[in-house]
Amino acid sequence: MGNLYLINKEYGENGLKLAEYDGEAVVVLIQDGVYIDPALYPNKAKIYAIKQDVQKRGLNDRLHKRVECIDYSQLVDLIVENKVINFA
Repeated sequence: MGNLYLINKEYGENGLKLAEYDGEAVVVLIQDGVYIDPALYPNKAKIYAIKQDVQKRGLNDRLHKRVECIDYSQLVDLIVENKVINFA
């Protein structure tokens, strides 16, 4: 079980800084969090983005290669499997 960070644009940088020091970090970019600069992604974290949010903002072809798109049912699975640290 890891720590799941839900990151949106408003508090994204704070959450990503905290996740950088978490060896078990799983990051999910939601809403405007999909706009966050990839340079801020924690080095060791697994990074996901909500597919609907990516599509809605026209970022399908511009998403960083480290980011895996997931849907809301997959997000629910991550929430069940991990401790949630919400920055949304």
